Amino acid sequence: MKRIFLLAILLATHLLAAEAQQPARPGERPAPETTEKFKVGMAGYTFRHFDLDKTLEVMQKADVHYLCIKDFHLPLNSSDEQIAAFHATLKAKGVTGYAVGPIYMKTKEEIDNAFDYARRVGVTMIVGVPNYELLPYVDQKVKEYDFRYAIHLHGPDMPLYPDADDVWNNVKNLDPRIGMCLDIGHDTRNGKDPVKDLKKYHSRVFDIHIKDVTGPSKEGYSVEIGRGVIDIPSFVKMLRKVGYTGVCSLEHEKSMQDPFMGIAESIGYFRGVIEATRR
Repeated sequence: MKRIFLLAILLATHLLAAEAQQPARPGERPAPETTEKFKVGMAGYTFRHFDLDKTLEVMQKADVHYLCIKDFHLPLNSSDEQIAAFHATLKAKGVTGYAVGPIYMKTKEEIDNAFDYARRVGVTMIVGVPNYELLPYVDQKVKEYDFRYAIHLHGPDMPLYPDADDVWNNVKNLDPRIGMCLDIGHDTRNGKDPVKDLKKYHSRVFDIHIKDVTGPSKEGYSVEIGRGVIDIPSFVKMLRKVGYTGVCSLEHEKSMQDPFMGIAESIGYFRGVIEATRR
């Protein structure tokens, strides 16, 4: 019995020594956008049915580090202590909150509250949806705060800002810090080409929501990136051509009660296109 025990010890020692002599396993390559001017992020709206902990867990698994903050994760009336705790939670997971919104604004008071909220949160960009008649007031607030204000377009589902052309026509004579969040899915659903719109309006594109849709009409609906009709390779090439330096945030709107496989597929496809179009 003692001999068997000694043999077991010798075998274990031999195996440990052999393992120690093995070369270190190579690590994973960094995400392909690491070498790009633009970043890949997540739109907070993707996680409308989930709390912040679950949101950050999924982002960690997808190796995504930029979040556009929605008010269901950090309410507009949050105290300074709550905001500090929120940022500490993000930092612990390697995530940066880069903007707030979309925030809908139907009155001057709501605009005031949104700008004050963004200031207290510590970001310098608001993704917003103001009523058309409030744009002069937004212009005033942008000058006061020196923030960028990205108007989120909504396709044929809403009368406000259906596509990039509409946003441009309403902001082109306003302060250049007022631009758009180019939602490529909604732009497509309103019959427009987001690749051409990025090229035309890139000086006013401050944020981008990436997704895919099944068709260029109101009947088109959101699907995983790569399964729809949007020319994602051409869009990525245009990001490089215009020198876009902001975030491309996935706003996944399919199966929102259980979006996790769709998020993984969409982020993986988009990153695969980044890598493939580099060659």
